[in-house]
Amino acid sequence: MIYELSQDGILPTSLYDLCIIGSGPAGATIVNVLADSNYKICVLESGSYKPEKFTDALREVDHEGILIKSYSRERVLGGTSTTWSGLSSPLDPIDFRKRDWVKYSGWPIDLDELTPYYIAASHRFRFPSWEKFKDSDWMGIRDTSDLIPCWKELEEKIFVASEYPQNFGKEFQDIYNKKNIDLYIGCTITHLDGCSETGRVKKAIARYFDGRKIEFQANIFVLACGGIENPRILLNSTFACPAGLGNDKDQVGRYFMNHPKNNYGFIQLIYSSNNLPGYFGFLSLKTGYAGYIGLRIKETVQENKRILNSYIRFEPVFDWSGRESIESLNYFSKKSQLLLKTVKHLKKDKLLFLRDYSETGDDSNLMNERKNFKGIIKMIGKIALDSPAVLDYLCHRFFEQKNLKVTTINIRNFMEMEPLPQNRVTLSNCTDAFAMRLPCVIHTPSELDKRSMAAVHYVLSEELQRNRWGKLCSELNPNLEPWPIDLDASHHMGATRMGNDSSSSVVNPQCCLHFSPNVYLAGASTFPTSGNANPTFTIVALAIRLAEHLKIQLSHT
Repeated sequence: MIYELSQDGILPTSLYDLCIIGSGPAGATIVNVLADSNYKICVLESGSYKPEKFTDALREVDHEGILIKSYSRERVLGGTSTTWSGLSSPLDPIDFRKRDWVKYSGWPIDLDELTPYYIAASHRFRFPSWEKFKDSDWMGIRDTSDLIPCWKELEEKIFVASEYPQNFGKEFQDIYNKKNIDLYIGCTITHLDGCSETGRVKKAIARYFDGRKIEFQANIFVLACGGIENPRILLNSTFACPAGLGNDKDQVGRYFMNHPKNNYGFIQLIYSSNNLPGYFGFLSLKTGYAGYIGLRIKETVQENKRILNSYIRFEPVFDWSGRESIESLNYFSKKSQLLLKTVKHLKKDKLLFLRDYSETGDDSNLMNERKNFKGIIKMIGKIALDSPAVLDYLCHRFFEQKNLKVTTINIRNFMEMEPLPQNRVTLSNCTDAFAMRLPCVIHTPSELDKRSMAAVHYVLSEELQRNRWGKLCSELNPNLEPWPIDLDASHHMGATRMGNDSSSSVVNPQCCLHFSPNVYLAGASTFPTSGNANPTFTIVALAIRLAEHLKIQLSHT
């Protein structure tokens, strides 16, 4: 049953077996896996079916260092899956290992343990199949390139997106019609309350939009509110520990990570290229998947150089590249699917080579920021005023032209951040509409973060010369000020990290809070390290794993 608190004014009267706070990828996955059980489950979502002014204001966050984008903290049914582009990749083996040059590295599980859950995520939640992330599935695409490299210290990492990215709010909304599942929207959880002696949570305290309180009681609680809101709710829950629930050893909020990103550096090719579909990106009209090959330093070389697992992407420069008119056109194309449907009709089963970075993958602020009527008109105006470039782009978009040559490739950089206790989520002195303290996010790249990204540029420069591709034009070095790779990737990770030791983690390997026996955490906030992959695929894999564990726990309640 779906209840909209702003309209229904309903008060829950029953004790739930399980209360899931958050309806994004993590929360929606758990309820889907448990939907066919006999357990009584409630899902609490702060937002409604679409963005609203009041809940938009609740996204506010203070920050020091890298700016946190508002649309990375959506309060709407489906959470941030309503704005993501669907790009996926699993973590790498080195991401799970204890690295002696990364002080707080090491997961309590390894890739082999998580792999079955990645496969389950592919089968159940429309992620690309596990095979699509293997080199063998890409050989034919890569070998159609004009330039075929032979990498020595670099290796390829595959990123794949569904043609239609999953929206966990719309795509799985029917699950909330099941008789054992209640969804409450417009229901903002401010804190948890319970027994001060045992740390056991008895109820989640929520607020209506008008400020009235409502309590939800359950045997087990799961926080699935994102990498910033998860620690914020714990820090605001002081019934068992004045510093916050689970914060007995001052670990909640620490080790916060992101994937700082930005363009920096470019390659000047010796020989112009008509196509590098694997590296520039493509859409397979037959299979419905888009993707590209990124480049990272091989793990053995990472060990020798004592660096992190950062990566780069190639972004071809065309005459129309970087124009807001093209990005605006692709914004409307994605919303309506009109351009894609037209191209599919013309191209049939062909491989579609991407002609602009905005067609897939890492969407920019223009793509993701909330649009009002005035903003939409402004974007239409950009398209109209730049019509020659738009027509040139469309011509090359619909008809493959052999004379389209790329001579310059921009470098798109994505950093792994080391988990450091000083990069953290704390509570601000400012408060929200419910008088709850806002989160304050403090995170900046470390010397190791910068040195690792610079090492990728250094190795790339050597590899380009060895392959006789061209020259890397980049001055990236760890001492470069201001550091240019400084944009929020909306990947908020690590602030309630998992581990065996409560002195350096917040949850145990089963994602249960160390100091509260019936509270679990779901999402990227549990990541001990971040790797370089977009986190949603791993979030869903971990959520499936957690749901399987909860089945056992619920059977004992």
